[in-house]
Amino acid sequence: STNRRAQVHLHTTAATMQASQQDFEKAQEQLKLLKKDPGNETKLKLYALFKQATEGPCNSPKPGMLDFVKKAKWDAWNSLGTLSQDNARQKYTELVSSLLSAESAGQKQDASLEEGRHGGYETILVTTKNNITKIMFNRPDRKNAINHQMYREIIKALEEAGKDDSTLAVITGNGDYYSSGNDLNNFTNIQPSDMGKMAKDGAILLKDFVDHFIDFPKPLIAVVNGPAIGICVTLLGLCDLVYASDRATFHTPFSQLGQSPEGCSSYLFPKIMGLAKASEMLLFSRKLTAAEACAQGLVTEVFPDRTFQKEVWARLEAYATLPKNSLAVSKQLLRSLEKEKLHAVNSRECEVLKERWLSDECLNAIVSFFQKKSKL
Repeated sequence: STNRRAQVHLHTTAATMQASQQDFEKAQEQLKLLKKDPGNETKLKLYALFKQATEGPCNSPKPGMLDFVKKAKWDAWNSLGTLSQDNARQKYTELVSSLLSAESAGQKQDASLEEGRHGGYETILVTTKNNITKIMFNRPDRKNAINHQMYREIIKALEEAGKDDSTLAVITGNGDYYSSGNDLNNFTNIQPSDMGKMAKDGAILLKDFVDHFIDFPKPLIAVVNGPAIGICVTLLGLCDLVYASDRATFHTPFSQLGQSPEGCSSYLFPKIMGLAKASEMLLFSRKLTAAEACAQGLVTEVFPDRTFQKEVWARLEAYATLPKNSLAVSKQLLRSLEKEKLHAVNSRECEVLKERWLSDECLNAIVSFFQKKSKL
């Protein structure tokens, strides 16, 4: 009977091994389903367990100190010592399964966090919550530079926010930057024969974009979370409130790029800050700190970066409880006298810009900007 027990034991061990091998193979497939990178530490752990499960204890020579990647992999594998292949398979399977369940729990949480998130956008995040529609520039890896797709998506988001039930709309940036302005890659890779079309289409898109800011029917608030450059600065004159972190800076380097002001800034900036200060900024690219921008009337209020989000959103949520039609009507009164004038200014600015884009001066300035950048 001892023999019989040994046979049964052997049989069950073989079955368990087969099951763990199947689970192990399934786990390798499931790993490909992870949407987010689990991070280097976890990837090293997975690598080590995989090697231990398939080849047994670490058997390759230790790599040199300077081969960081190989050394990290070797260390991870070597640290598993004499762990059996079976156990390594099981641990690998459990780790993959825990990663997948953490991710799906995270997605559920994201879904509840992103309650009120509008679909159909790739370059911006649009959410409606507590009577506020938030339009967030979402290309943090490109410092939220605005490419053609983003121009079109912001236009669509403003149209939606103008009609939805929200009381206020907020524009802000994801990451360290508010926005670095026009994505200069909009100008690269264009054949000389296509320049005319590019300039014409660009001017039409820009005019439509700025028109949507001029015509926006509700209070529009800019929450400037970091450095702001170019068009995202000039548009601030069309916002009703501008709250800035003390990390924010305001820079309009048009002349350096052989271009000219847009966003109605040629009219609104002198009105807001006086001609001398506006000229210094728009002609000579003077970069303002948040405190300077506030002193000159471009920014409503500056907050310490530590408490910026908390203070601003608490205030905006309080504002969003005000009667919404009353706010919209009052905004119209404040803006209506100027509206026709602003549309005319926008038209003129876009015409001038179209000419600038076709000039050798602008082209040379952009080329030299890219050359300087590649030397950095």
